[in-house]
Amino acid sequence: MQIALISDIHGNARALKAVLNDLKTKNIQQLYVLGDICYRGPEPKNSLETVRSSPAKVLKGNADEWVVRGVKKGEVPDKVLALMNQEREWTLERLTKDDIRYLENLPDSFVETLSESITMHAFHAVPDNLFDVVPADAPDDVLEEKLTGEYDADVIVYSHIHTPFVRKIGKKLFINTGSVGLPFDGDPRPSYVLLQVHGSDVSASVERVTYDNERVMRQYDANDYPNREQMKTVVRTGKKPS
Repeated sequence: MQIALISDIHGNARALKAVLNDLKTKNIQQLYVLGDICYRGPEPKNSLETVRSSPAKVLKGNADEWVVRGVKKGEVPDKVLALMNQEREWTLERLTKDDIRYLENLPDSFVETLSESITMHAFHAVPDNLFDVVPADAPDDVLEEKLTGEYDADVIVYSHIHTPFVRKIGKKLFINTGSVGLPFDGDPRPSYVLLQVHGSDVSASVERVTYDNERVMRQYDANDYPNREQMKTVVRTGKKPS
């Protein structure tokens, strides 16, 4: 069985479609989307419609929660709170009530049986909330403590940090999908993870695809996106905004 794991699209429909086109060349049995579909990109509606029309299993990310109810004080630095809520309002103007209900009702996690001996626990940030950050360079014991949760899964998958990795710790495989729409690891290409399960054997690889990110930067300008200069820099450089 081969599974595709993607996340953090952030309204970048062109990056999403590049990934989905790449997946057409792979023998994928199941697609998972680990949240953050619309917010902070120039095409929130297109991104959401593309996800909803796919056969993917989809869960909720913090940015999906922000679209539903706004960004609250304490969740981001005070200096960017007003601007991020302005970006949220811009996104809301392009979505329908049905879109918002869809985001609101997404599940927080999946626990999946992939074979007789392999289980997977997938969530956006950490098992018990959508916001905590577990960085890619966290020590093994921190990954185990923060990400294992109540399920003793063989494969643990999260996203949120926009930095992909695959790490084996003991008998468990810890995976971060990275980001489709806004990578933070210095590589502006969208990332996703291929998970291969054969009986009791499991392996994973980080995949990258190319797309026309210059056109996405022009979309930010054409759509008069709030905070567009910062977001264009992220799309161009693949680096986290300062």
